[in-house]
Amino acid sequence: MTRTNNDYSANSIQVLEGLEAVRKRPAMYIGDVGIKGLHHLIWEVVDNAIDESLAGYCTKIGIIIHEDNTITVWDNGRGIPTEMHPKEQKSALEVVMTILHAGGKFDKDTYKISGGLHGVGVSCVNALSTHLEVTVYRNGKIYKQAYAQGIPRYPVQEIGTTDLRGTTVHFIPDSSIFTTTVYNLHTIVNRLQELAYLNVGLQMQLEDLRERDEQGNPFSQTFHSEGGLLEFVAHLDSTKVAIMPMPILVEGEKNNVVVQVAMTYNTGYSETVVSYVNNIHTIEGGMHVTGFRRALTRTLKSYGDKSGLLEKAKIEIVGDDFREGLTAVISVKVAEPQFEGQTKTKLGNAEVQSAVESCVGEVLYYYLEEHPKEAKLIINKVIIAAQARQAARKAREMVQRKNVLMSNSLPGKLADCSERDPALCELFLVEGDSAGGTAKMGRNRRFQAILPLKGKILNVEKAQSYKIYDNEQVRNMITALGISMGTDGNEQAIHLDKLRYHKIVIMTDADVDGSHIRTLILTFFFRYMRDIIEKGYLYIASPPLYLVKRDKEAQYCWTEAEKEAWVTQFSLKDGKTDAVFVQRYKGLGEMNEIQLWDTTMDPTRRSLKQVTIASALAAEHLFSMLMGDEVPPRREFIERYAKYAKLDI
Repeated sequence: MTRTNNDYSANSIQVLEGLEAVRKRPAMYIGDVGIKGLHHLIWEVVDNAIDESLAGYCTKIGIIIHEDNTITVWDNGRGIPTEMHPKEQKSALEVVMTILHAGGKFDKDTYKISGGLHGVGVSCVNALSTHLEVTVYRNGKIYKQAYAQGIPRYPVQEIGTTDLRGTTVHFIPDSSIFTTTVYNLHTIVNRLQELAYLNVGLQMQLEDLRERDEQGNPFSQTFHSEGGLLEFVAHLDSTKVAIMPMPILVEGEKNNVVVQVAMTYNTGYSETVVSYVNNIHTIEGGMHVTGFRRALTRTLKSYGDKSGLLEKAKIEIVGDDFREGLTAVISVKVAEPQFEGQTKTKLGNAEVQSAVESCVGEVLYYYLEEHPKEAKLIINKVIIAAQARQAARKAREMVQRKNVLMSNSLPGKLADCSERDPALCELFLVEGDSAGGTAKMGRNRRFQAILPLKGKILNVEKAQSYKIYDNEQVRNMITALGISMGTDGNEQAIHLDKLRYHKIVIMTDADVDGSHIRTLILTFFFRYMRDIIEKGYLYIASPPLYLVKRDKEAQYCWTEAEKEAWVTQFSLKDGKTDAVFVQRYKGLGEMNEIQLWDTTMDPTRRSLKQVTIASALAAEHLFSMLMGDEVPPRREFIERYAKYAKLDI
């Protein structure tokens, strides 16, 4: 029987019981079902333990990644209550684990400040796990309950006595829901390091049983901070040249909002401002960031005018100028935070803005008065930023004016496609004219455009913004993409409304030079076109490393393991290894147009790697370390990871 629109009736209304809604629409609760959502499961459980720490009851948290990618999180807090819930007539432990919007976060006598305000955290983890087991150590006894996809397998059991207290949760992510169930160690390390800085004195222990050293010992790392935000800022700035001997620390409380800010300046040209509310990383900022920026601009301008330093410059100063080379961490504790959206990425409380603005303004003005030498360095940095901004505006306007005046305002070397719908168009940024020529011949002209890049583009990490417009390769990329930059009074803004391609592919040689060029291009996009990355438009091509041939049979290989496997397979035919031919591709130009299309450009067969930002902080630190002025951090990185490098001679 075929249903029609007229069949819409009461029978069409679905009522999802218990945790069914979470399994039906998991992305509504944890963001997505990819790698971010997978890691979000850990953070929901860890956040509960940290709330116990904020309440003064937990000093240690442990995370174990097991060999099968299952997770155990334990803490030494009070333990989830196990007594009978008066309304639900079942154990409070079962209520917390199986009912949405149930938990102690709604009772301000239990948790005055917490991150899990929606009360859906650990129950969501339970719903999205094929198996979850929780063990509670409380009041001298041990309690236990297990679940399958959020459904209890048996009532809460008392299984013994103990001198310990706390909660242990072990869970197996549901592979039928998540696109991947393999956890990334670096993602977890980066987040735990953040949490250690934000929670002074709290000790967190991470074990990864999948990673073992030569003696068979598993990876283990402890995270603990006594310096808090001062250590956090020092870590973020460790790859840069500081212009201040010590960061400025702001601590205060206004309107029942606890405010902590640490800030410093360096000789670089980018701004790094990281914000948190109750340990939640507010990626999109919000009122606390607005309050900080208002206080920074007002206080520095007031001091600059009073000291006469800005008057001597005889140049217009805007808000962006006060933030060039700034590194700051803002952390506020709010009893009733209001977030925009379930993902909690932007804070909306108006009272937080005034609290942060007041605290930062008072401490910063006192610092400037008491440290005239450092104050002068900061104001001089602001003046240089304003001068560079004006130079950048002139250079940018010249580039965009030329584009408007030219009848065909596209770079001469760009081989454009005929399709005009950006969603269907691809742009390949190709290393070198030779490979660019091959790509032009091998492409599908309807939807694939080619822009050859000659040589290495400018390292934007070491250059002021106006210099990027002097670099031909950077200018060509900006023009080809069709975007506009620095309009509407915001020098850092980019506008994607006229972006001509929704798939931008970096295609470089598989050698050292190719890797360097790829990193330079990635640095440019991260610093100046991050919106393109965040919208999922940037990719990296994966040309094969080897061609393995035997008579008329041929197989492309992307890894050493693939190559060895095909060499073995071809050799097994008659045991003659010398009859197998192996070609190592070091450059795209070594392939003809048919080979390049078959292996790297054909949408039905190619393998593209999408560029994403798992942790903006980790990416910030990595680009500064790899591409910045400071040599010691780069040397330390090379020494640490040299054992993983492979020479290609």
